[in-house]
Amino acid sequence: MSRVCQLTGKKVMVGNNVSHSNRKTKRRFYPNLQKKRFFVEEDGTWVTLRVSASAIRTINRIGVKAAIAQSKDKGIFIEA
Repeated sequence: MSRVCQLTGKKVMVGNNVSHSNRKTKRRFYPNLQKKRFFVEEDGTWVTLRVSASAIRTINRIGVKAAIAQSKDKGIFIEA
């Protein structure tokens, strides 16, 4: 499973570790992904999503169904 948020599309970024002597080595910045189940009240079903912490806050604010619809409109939603 790739490290990509299903709602926001956040994924791994690449950067450098910089030591005290200013040497640079490659590193990866991982998104804060959580596997979480959400209850869809309209359907009475559970949906399991792998989402970032910011996506969880969005879902709490606007609801699961609206968040998925918004993500699909932007062309970001990744179905697993």
